[in-house]
Amino acid sequence: MNSDVFEGKWRQLRGRIKQAWGDLTDDELDRVKGNYDEFVGLLQERYGWAREDAEAEIARELDDWDLD
Repeated sequence: MNSDVFEGKWRQLRGRIKQAWGDLTDDELDRVKGNYDEFVGLLQERYGWAREDAEAEIARELDDWDLD
């Protein structure tokens, strides 16, 4: 999923993101506002992951979700 699609589906993703990464707060998700790069950075900051690991986690979760 490219960053434009990620931003376009942000509202749909937000609830699932909270389930998958429960340590994230509403304020943090409000700050991200669907920006893929900011979301990757947030996961890096919150979980101490490298960028590649954060992107792999996002891809893994998105693959499991039916987003059509």
